[in-house]
Amino acid sequence: MSSNPDDLATTGDLLANAKRIAVLTGAGISTDAGIPDFRGPNGLWTKNPDAERASTIGHYLEDEEARRASWRMRLDQRLTDAQPTAGHRALVDLEHQGRLVRVVTQNIDGLHQKAGTSPDLITEVHGSMSGIVCLKCGAPADPAEVLARVRAGDDDPRCEACGGILKTTVVLFGEMLPDGAMDEAQQAVADADLFLAVGTTLAVSPVNDMAWIARDRGIPIVVVNMGETEADSFADAKVEAPISEVLGGLLSPPAP
Repeated sequence: MSSNPDDLATTGDLLANAKRIAVLTGAGISTDAGIPDFRGPNGLWTKNPDAERASTIGHYLEDEEARRASWRMRLDQRLTDAQPTAGHRALVDLEHQGRLVRVVTQNIDGLHQKAGTSPDLITEVHGSMSGIVCLKCGAPADPAEVLARVRAGDDDPRCEACGGILKTTVVLFGEMLPDGAMDEAQQAVADADLFLAVGTTLAVSPVNDMAWIARDRGIPIVVVNMGETEADSFADAKVEAPISEVLGGLLSPPAP
């Protein structure tokens, strides 16, 4: 499928007729913000293999050098300075129209919040870079203060209360998803009359279950993504085009 006029028209009609839209977003919505991927030629893990090791909780706990690499990666200006894209702002507009059920995101960048989507309507299934917690005593730490310590040379910062290992609230391999995250994702589809997947291949489990729940409910499924997705065979409409260029127009308020 491509972003030909017929695809755009079909997609626009489905979205215009929807009153309750559940949205799942993936890395593709943040591409225009300059956030690099992990495994591509210039990916964060490609450039920093120790940081990839630290993406598994066991390695993070056991390998001091992997933790150091992970903290250095958090200082990457492409992450710290990223700003919301037109795609993020389009979902804010959808909320203002009163048609957004929930944004469920696989992203950890916090750009939906920066754009202005209500925090109560966001579910971060893979956690967030914006929080830091001690793995020993559970106390939260101030992210700005911790990153300032890393910049000053403390590249394996410890909890100031108990000396335990600190970690961002990003979900690492081997960790459980945040409590209630999948319940919120599934409920969003149950409450919706259309499911919209943006910038995701729908290959990551279990959050990709949202597409199959929508299919089983018989509600329209719309995909906006560059490249193939796992839902291409049963989606009602798909647009392959840069998200920042098309999403705002697709989510324009319905005609009175």
